[in-house]
Amino acid sequence: MKHILGLTVFVLLAACVTINVYFPAAEAEEAADRIIEEVRGSSDEDTPTESGQSQSREEHRTPHLLAVMAERILMLVTTPAHAQGQVDFNASSPAVRKLEGSLKKRFASLRPYFQSGALGLTQEALVAIRDRNLIPLAQRNTVRQLVAEQNADWNALYREIAKANGNPGWEQDIRKTFANRNIAKLEKSWYYQSADGSWKQK
Repeated sequence: MKHILGLTVFVLLAACVTINVYFPAAEAEEAADRIIEEVRGSSDEDTPTESGQSQSREEHRTPHLLAVMAERILMLVTTPAHAQGQVDFNASSPAVRKLEGSLKKRFASLRPYFQSGALGLTQEALVAIRDRNLIPLAQRNTVRQLVAEQNADWNALYREIAKANGNPGWEQDIRKTFANRNIAKLEKSWYYQSADGSWKQK
């Protein structure tokens, strides 16, 4: 009981400080997965099975109950932060639909260069030319243009999602979420940029 009371007090105090900047990470991840799948497909290898989740819940029942209680208290306290507009990262708009369409169409041309290792995904959830020597000389200008256009659309999409939810300040959090989910859903042998800026192969 002492642990529960202590946790409750901690959550309430933390919520008072963070009420205006609460970022719904779970909803953002769900939307990021959907968009990534729409643009380039996905890999479900890292998704835990239902049986695995059930086993984990049984093994850690007490910590889980405390976490649920903390989450519910936090949601009650932070509800006013969302009163001015309902958070829905899956909400669509003409601008979002247009950006997703152009990203998907352009990715079909970029896919071979991801497969060859010429391109990789950056920490900023963008596309980068990792090794231009893997791109035939006659195709390099075309690839550079495609990468620039793809990145412009990704940047616009992150801004648009934040704006659509009435929180432009969430853009960087949304970008970070996409960067993490990009890696989680990366195809085997494709490259991504690690925290120290080096390139790693999935």
